[in-house]
Amino acid sequence: MTWRVVVADRVAKSGLDLLSQTPDIELVDVAGKAAELDKAIAGAHALIVRSETRVTASLMARAPHLRVVARAGTGVDTIDVPAATRRGIAVMNTPGANTVSAGEHAMGLLLALVRKIPDAAAAMKRGEWDRKRFEGTELRGKTMGVVGLGRIGGHVAQLARAFGMQVVGHDPYLLPERAGELHVRLLPLDQLLRAADVVTLHVALTDQTHHLIDENRLKLMKPTAVLINTARGELVDEAALADAIKGKRIGGAAIDVFAVEPLPAESPLRSLDRVILTPHLAASTAEAQERVATEICSGVREALVAGDLSLAINVPGMGGDLLRRLAPLLDLARRLGRLALALADGPVKAVEIAYGGKEEGAQRPVLVSALEGLLAAMNAGPVSLVNAQVLAEEKGIQLGTKTGAPETGFETSIGVKVDTARGRLRVTGALIGDNHGRVIRIDDYHVDITPDGWMLVIRNRDVPGVIGNVGSALGSAGINIASYHQARRAHQAGAGAGAGDALAAINVDQALTNGVLDKLQALPDVLDVRLANFGD
Repeated sequence: MTWRVVVADRVAKSGLDLLSQTPDIELVDVAGKAAELDKAIAGAHALIVRSETRVTASLMARAPHLRVVARAGTGVDTIDVPAATRRGIAVMNTPGANTVSAGEHAMGLLLALVRKIPDAAAAMKRGEWDRKRFEGTELRGKTMGVVGLGRIGGHVAQLARAFGMQVVGHDPYLLPERAGELHVRLLPLDQLLRAADVVTLHVALTDQTHHLIDENRLKLMKPTAVLINTARGELVDEAALADAIKGKRIGGAAIDVFAVEPLPAESPLRSLDRVILTPHLAASTAEAQERVATEICSGVREALVAGDLSLAINVPGMGGDLLRRLAPLLDLARRLGRLALALADGPVKAVEIAYGGKEEGAQRPVLVSALEGLLAAMNAGPVSLVNAQVLAEEKGIQLGTKTGAPETGFETSIGVKVDTARGRLRVTGALIGDNHGRVIRIDDYHVDITPDGWMLVIRNRDVPGVIGNVGSALGSAGINIASYHQARRAHQAGAGAGAGDALAAINVDQALTNGVLDKLQALPDVLDVRLANFGD
């Protein structure tokens, strides 16, 4: 299969070369050609963007084959992540690739602001020499307030301490142990704003952080304090910031990101003293561009070619190493999900997955994979590890998992139990060796059959002649039998013919058409006939 990767925004050549040199990947670069994006995306399996292209639900709707949206950068606020998740599209980013460049830019802006470097440099070019007017302040001994102590915020805190600054921080998700490692004293946001001489923002844009720094919070800052923003423009109410600087209620600001980019020419921020503006340059170093490009392009390649979703932000707890180790088990789970749906009576109300094995962290991937198979057999639309659980919950299906010992005689097993209004069904599979999956139980019947291609499951009375009648009916229809496994209930073993019901699990080489299922159902002593398809 050939995977089409569309690049909508500028990405360093090293990353593009990585993709173009990969067999089975077709690279379509439309960076800077917005008019060509609509045409290119129609056949795209992956879309790579930066901050220029907004990935909306309507844009994704024009890409029916899309599996991955990847942002070559940190935040994903330009991507409709809920819409992508519901479509089964993995959303990726590279949160650590520009840590150093963004941290250094924040400190560079701060130094330029407090030492008045841009104004002094401009005056020198005009032929002036005015040392007194450009007298600055030192960082040593001042207090820096870092809002958001993730990778970039944590790096800025370390740089600030190297300058001899005291560092306080606000991050509701940071563990106290990590704060201790960073030598940062955690404070509520309003308290941080009152205490800090420098406030620097390093949080993602969410509904909760939109205008995090507004008119009221600007009033909490010291008149001499300065604000640094290299994260997202919408974190700050720009009009309120301009008013605070005009009124000298804060000492100044250095801003790299804006609510509207490019920053409109009429923005009041452009004409203010004690304000430094840069055009979204925090990640614009040669080193960062190379890291971002190679990381995101490598992540896209591995997602398409190997199913590795370790960079995806909407597939939590499923790193690439884990998914690679579990690949045969997850494939078996998908097939068991398909089989369970084929055998269930009526709409599914609940699904419970029982995992028996030694692999820590396998429980959720196994659950999601089984749901992926079940929902795909239901024709529930595009289904993947990304959206299987979301779609199941939207359908009102109750989900459960449990772990325990594997089935006797096996090192790893999976049980899929499905509840409907008409009853309960359970199918169990196991790995033979490292990668050979088998169905070993259907309800109380012990079987041993490969979940591959097409599988007939027939319940019949345990009397002579049924196997022959089934074989004759299939042969008359030109259906080749690949394997035929007949089983009695566990408690019937040794009871002899006529003691109860039996079950046949039969692999056949092609689909059953032209009424063959109805003919099988009409055979003497046949109680129920089901057909499972394990194909795509």
